[in-house]
Amino acid sequence: MAAVATCGSGAGSTGSAVATASKSNVTSFQRRGPRASGTNDSGPRLVSIAGTRPSVRNGQLLVSTGLPALDQLLGGGLAIGTVLLIEEDKYNIYSPLLFKCFLAEGIVSGHTLLVASAKEDPANILQELPAPLLDDNSKKEFDEDVYNHKTPESNIKMKIAWRYQLLPKMEIGPVSSRFGHYYDASKRIPQELIEASNWHGFFLPEKISSTLKVEPCSLTPGYIKLLQFIQNIIYEEGFDGSNPQKKQRNVLRIGIQNLGSPLWGDDICCAENGSNSHSLTKFLYVLRGLLRTSLSACIITMPTHLIQNKAIIARVTNLSDIVIGLESFIGSERETNPLYKDYHGLIHIRQIPRLNNLICDESDVKDLAFKLKRKLFTIEVDFIS
Repeated sequence: MAAVATCGSGAGSTGSAVATASKSNVTSFQRRGPRASGTNDSGPRLVSIAGTRPSVRNGQLLVSTGLPALDQLLGGGLAIGTVLLIEEDKYNIYSPLLFKCFLAEGIVSGHTLLVASAKEDPANILQELPAPLLDDNSKKEFDEDVYNHKTPESNIKMKIAWRYQLLPKMEIGPVSSRFGHYYDASKRIPQELIEASNWHGFFLPEKISSTLKVEPCSLTPGYIKLLQFIQNIIYEEGFDGSNPQKKQRNVLRIGIQNLGSPLWGDDICCAENGSNSHSLTKFLYVLRGLLRTSLSACIITMPTHLIQNKAIIARVTNLSDIVIGLESFIGSERETNPLYKDYHGLIHIRQIPRLNNLICDESDVKDLAFKLKRKLFTIEVDFIS
């Protein structure tokens, strides 16, 4: 024992570890605990970022889409480094709301936004974002809205898949650490939240004014400009990891509106075999490469019902990680069908990701309907169809 005591005074010796283990009667391999100052130099295993959480299936970092019901359909949320494609409804009424909820969730969570559009100025899009429900008064309004739209007949014919009335209390402040929020479509997000946020806008009519040399069989000028803009934001602000962020780690949320429409200079909606038939797929291929190597997630709305060539739709689907289609009842026979009087349309989960695999999962739930109430956009299970 004297030899052990002598070795215990030598720093870095094997005997010191043995002596410590023998005195405490535990193994020398111990979990490193926090120091007295409260710091821990070992670092977390997963990146800790506000408004994110790891997937329970594979540990992939997730962000919320802004619709908790949709998050559950996608396995917990939208994975970092992936593309969510929303097939716009025929009259483009409901898809902008999903687009704006995704952006509003980014502002509430303190994420950086990149908003790209060829139709609306991104500054105007931010002004129209729905208001988050953050306090008890908003929760009461939420419960009243759900209760007022329930009827005995609807309670028999359908079952609400996610119980919105169990909405927990959320902290009030410019940035919320909670994952996923509910939004009031009848109100606009407070101006102070927009002013406190970090966002970048890409408005195509302003960006395409300068001359740009385009090589034959290349991307359209609008797509080239947008890719350059996204790449610069990712590299300059350190979302790719090569230039570490000086402040706390953050996520880049990218929103692209009406991609593939003629406003972007693409002709896939005008002709079956246009001159730019491969431009959109090349854009998505490069975009996904940027996302895979950065702390970013992207949502794209696309008028797929206008695309003439079905082969292009198939390629676009393959280049997207998640594909969701919105089918509105406006102008269809279901609009006047009494069986669908409680709904405004159907939502189709066409593809959900299986990361690091060659094939994608398919959703087990096929019959999903949505309704836009006075304040809320809800997703429910449709047992009628």
